[in-house]
Amino acid sequence: MSNAKPTIFGRLTPGGRRNFADTLRAENTGAILLLAGTVVALVWANSPWREAYQSLGEIVIGPSALHLDLSIAQWATDGLLAIFFFVVGVELKREMVTGQLRRPSTAIVPILAAVGGMAVPALAYTLVNSMSDGGSLDGWAIPVATDIAFAVAILTIFGKRLPTALRAFLLTLAVVDDLLGIIVIGAFYTESLAFAWLGASLLAIAVFGVLVRRRGMTAWVLIPLGVIAWALMHASGIHATIAGVLLGFTVPAIARHGASISLAERYEHLWRPVSAGLAVPVFALFAAGVTLSPEALASTAGDPAAQGVALGLVVGKPIGILLATFLLVKLTKANLDASVRWLDLAAVSCVAGIGFTVSLLIGELSFPATSPHSEHVKAAVLIGSATSAVIGALLLTWRSKVAAKAEVTAEVAADA
Repeated sequence: MSNAKPTIFGRLTPGGRRNFADTLRAENTGAILLLAGTVVALVWANSPWREAYQSLGEIVIGPSALHLDLSIAQWATDGLLAIFFFVVGVELKREMVTGQLRRPSTAIVPILAAVGGMAVPALAYTLVNSMSDGGSLDGWAIPVATDIAFAVAILTIFGKRLPTALRAFLLTLAVVDDLLGIIVIGAFYTESLAFAWLGASLLAIAVFGVLVRRRGMTAWVLIPLGVIAWALMHASGIHATIAGVLLGFTVPAIARHGASISLAERYEHLWRPVSAGLAVPVFALFAAGVTLSPEALASTAGDPAAQGVALGLVVGKPIGILLATFLLVKLTKANLDASVRWLDLAAVSCVAGIGFTVSLLIGELSFPATSPHSEHVKAAVLIGSATSAVIGALLLTWRSKVAAKAEVTAEVAADA
């Protein structure tokens, strides 16, 4: 009989590792971890140890010769978020090749809804800041983003009885939103451009695209090549996360002969736990730490940049999505799914106002840490996203109850 004591925290078994990774792939889990990182950041930044929080983010590591002497906070923004954007790129590729974006007839409604959901918040921000003293137009793009993880998690939890077509609508809208957000980052947040470094990065991405299609190609080759492409993109002056998107676009989305799934599906399955379980929560930990004292909140409320961000997320997003969808349905032959009601769509449109990850990123790009607007727009993103989540959850709960009553009424009528 063995006297060995059982190990409480040992290594996971292969089955345990698979279960853990599957848990991280779940949309609810990703949203919970993102929320946890945000809560830790807020508590730490508003505690007696807030100086330690600031000091940790300002520690510089990396080789200066390669222009990679970045602070830990910058590594979280430029480095870890590249993993998140790689997953976004792979997801976009799949949607364009085999998903909702493959057929214009089914994709046109959420695509134009996404455009409206970006244009109106940007317009709302611009109007507020152009008519206010002390305003800044630099942050016009902050309220245009939708956080897929949070938005889909809210819909999943509170809209269980609503039509599945709503989920497809929100997913497609969020994917297009991400694509347009990526274009905005690449086009409007590049201060200087070094064409030699950019060309070298694009060459590395092209080589990655060729090698990723070869059978038997290992991660020992592809991952270093991806890191090189990322570093070269960073040196070019374009935000390094764009490299993640472009690398994701190169992954084939059609299954090879004899394969059950495509490389894009396999890579998304492989890297989503890293994105949801590490990259995004750590980014939130360093990006969301803003002071929420009464004085800071009062200062935020009086800042036109913060007002524009909050108004854009809470009001601009749903108005833009609903207005674009309404005009498309009324002026063309496009139709909503027969199971979807306009009030259901209104609830989902409010959920789309959860900006968070990409909004925080654009906020950092719009206003450096030395800007008086920096902390204010971060707080506005958090407050606006939280408000949109609460409003959306309440509306989804109401619509779910209406759908449940309709089901009961239909069953009674059928029995009669």
